[in-house]
Amino acid sequence: MKEISWGFIGCGEVTEIKSGPAFNEVEGSHIEAVMSRTERRARSYAERHGIRKWYTDAQELIDDPQVNAVYVATPPASHATYAIMAMRAGKPVYVEKPLAASYEDCVRINRISEQTGVPCFVAYYRRYLPYFQRVKEIVCGGRLGKLLNVQVHFSRPPREVDFNFGKHGALGERPWRLCPEVSGGGYFYDLAPHQLDLLQDMFGVIVRAHGYCANRGGLYEVEDTVSAAFEFENGLNGSGSWCFVGHESAKEERIEVVGDKGMLTFSVYDESPIELHLNDGMTCIEVANPPYVQLPIIKTVIEHLQGTGVCSSTSVSATPTNWVMDRILGKF
Repeated sequence: MKEISWGFIGCGEVTEIKSGPAFNEVEGSHIEAVMSRTERRARSYAERHGIRKWYTDAQELIDDPQVNAVYVATPPASHATYAIMAMRAGKPVYVEKPLAASYEDCVRINRISEQTGVPCFVAYYRRYLPYFQRVKEIVCGGRLGKLLNVQVHFSRPPREVDFNFGKHGALGERPWRLCPEVSGGGYFYDLAPHQLDLLQDMFGVIVRAHGYCANRGGLYEVEDTVSAAFEFENGLNGSGSWCFVGHESAKEERIEVVGDKGMLTFSVYDESPIELHLNDGMTCIEVANPPYVQLPIIKTVIEHLQGTGVCSSTSVSATPTNWVMDRILGKF
């Protein structure tokens, strides 16, 4: 492919700032069409972003001969359906994270990609950002010595919206991230994927994982606290703690990588300065990211499709993250 003409399935919040504009920023790429089940939303998005076509039916967008690649930006439960539809039509896919709402759906996507020979990429964009590439450079460059342990710490207070919907509220009244039939789980399934993907990009696939989940706040029906232990293929082990109903005083978001010569601390969502602790003291490292945070990975995906580069964030590399999450949540 020389010119990549994208069709968007879904035009929600993530496409407004994080991803959407980036598709027009890369040479040899443009947005051809957009689809939403709501006509008003599809039309408005197309008009605001200068997109020529809009649809309310995903199959019609996929069948558009001018569309030769598809971006799936819907909630996770529909990722597998739309990705498989596109690949069977011979059109490469770029899917929002997580790849799907379950490990089993990830396997289905990989099977169709292998059968059709059509690639599927996943929006684990943080591994391509300068901040996290600097983290990887330090961690994998030997400055921490022999790596001993990895710890994920995540705690935040409930969001205002969490108080507004009863535990047994109707599906249409609840945020989709709190509907496991739509999202795959709760906030853990929405936020942990980026953390787990970054760790596996640095240390290899997680081969063992166990978890304990509970609903301690009682604000909604899905888990709001998660504790986990895991082991990477290289023998490095780690642990994680996620709490989505904690007190403000307990708010934190960091990952610690511990070695026998030092420790490195970084954040995935706050992007506070990287802290490198060595024998001679602590160094703060600030690294800026681009305004469109998905631009680096989208550029890599386009170069892959044009035959001038390789994108490593594929459905195959993304599947272990769903496997780990499902193991932690006790799905199998």
